[in-house]
Amino acid sequence: MPEKQLSDLEAEIAETRERLAATIDQLAHRASPKTIARREVASVKSYFIDPVTGAPRQDNILKVAGGVAGFVVLFVVLRKVAR
Repeated sequence: MPEKQLSDLEAEIAETRERLAATIDQLAHRASPKTIARREVASVKSYFIDPVTGAPRQDNILKVAGGVAGFVVLFVVLRKVAR
């Protein structure tokens, strides 16, 4: 192989190695438990708080509160029936 082709090939291999290393670093960051937890917390917050205005989303809050209240009532009724 001529010297120019060999150096071009080595340079291409080095570039590919650097891209792969960067990709692996990105994947490791995305898969880290702290990053996953932060992403999930942000997702839950955005459900209850409007990210643009910072105001609470009352409709979503009321839906969740209604669901929790319904579950508690159902639980209490089922316990009374089971006795």
